[in-house]
Amino acid sequence: MPKTKSAKNNDKLIIFSDIEPFSGIKKAIQSGRRDVLETVRDSNLKGRGGAGFPTGVKWNLAAAATSEKKYVVCNADEGEPGTFKDRILITEHAKLFLEGMIIAGFAIGSDQGFIYLRGEYRSFLPILEKEISLLRKNNLLGKNILGKKGFNFDIELRLGVGAYVCGEETALIESLEGNRGEPRNRPPFPVNTGFNGNPTVINNVETFANIPHVITKGAEWFKSFGTDKSAGTKLLSISGDCKKPGVYEVPFGISVKEVLKLCAGQDAKAVQIGGASGVCVVKKDFNRKIAFEDLSTGGSVIIFGKRRKMLEVAGNFLEFFKEESCGQCTPCREGIPVLTEALSLLKNGECSKEYLKDIFSLAETMELASKCGLGQSSAKAFVSIINNFKDEYNLLKSDNKRKVFNG
Repeated sequence: MPKTKSAKNNDKLIIFSDIEPFSGIKKAIQSGRRDVLETVRDSNLKGRGGAGFPTGVKWNLAAAATSEKKYVVCNADEGEPGTFKDRILITEHAKLFLEGMIIAGFAIGSDQGFIYLRGEYRSFLPILEKEISLLRKNNLLGKNILGKKGFNFDIELRLGVGAYVCGEETALIESLEGNRGEPRNRPPFPVNTGFNGNPTVINNVETFANIPHVITKGAEWFKSFGTDKSAGTKLLSISGDCKKPGVYEVPFGISVKEVLKLCAGQDAKAVQIGGASGVCVVKKDFNRKIAFEDLSTGGSVIIFGKRRKMLEVAGNFLEFFKEESCGQCTPCREGIPVLTEALSLLKNGECSKEYLKDIFSLAETMELASKCGLGQSSAKAFVSIINNFKDEYNLLKSDNKRKVFNG
């Protein structure tokens, strides 16, 4: 199991800092729902799954919805290649994100929560079952939590079946309902029409793990970390060609160069930020910042050394997306195989400048027209690698007359 590390001099920053267990729930009950919602909103906490939607906005919309039944869902479907930070939270800090879920239930008026656990994490079920059982025993789950009349909330575990697309919240809801995991059209959004048609808050494991700290220590304390637009810290799953891989907690605004120094990966020629759905950052851009306003990431950081062949890397990512695409929408279903074919032509020196221009146009269409984040981001790594590593392939001087859609 990778060890957890912090960004500087063993400081624990936020997630891994000391906090009295369940002090967040106690303060939430003492302060009241309105104060909890305002504190989360004022903290500028954004979703740690990668999309970066303001958590406070999501919670307030769900709280304002008029419905007898509301739900809180923890997205523990950690399927992005190169990401394993939620695994650490599940196995070593489960109380923290479970407490965040309970606080969310209190804030929006929900009595039911679900943990949607990645199918490959089946072995972690006993850990979570034990923690949930202890919470029930200590009146932190169930009816009238900690003596607060009407504060009822419980958590149920649901296991995914290994579908990457179920990391997208509407596909996750479909799976929770027992359907095939396919993204829904939006609007309506889950905060209005989610699980079984009811208002539903869905947050990532790491997002919920921040909540007890935010409630206990306050919005201003939380905003003292990070940048003006990216408050707090971020857990990074660092792997690849470095001497010190693992899970690191870093303040938002840290540069790629600083991250490489932390993990002893200074010899890298490229860093993939955000996993297969992210972008490939090359050496000349290592001063770029990890933040929502620059390099947004769900946490995956893959380091590539000087001997790595980047076209092979792009091919691996495309094969992953080809396997994981649900096939529901045309841009994604038809576009990924075409990108794969183009990559093969590039490797063999059989691609012209004109055809590559068509391929980039297709990639742009996929980003704009695909139904969910999988299709929208599936060409990102391909485009960034092809643009940044022109020395690793040769283009034909003349047009080979190949057309993207055979027409």
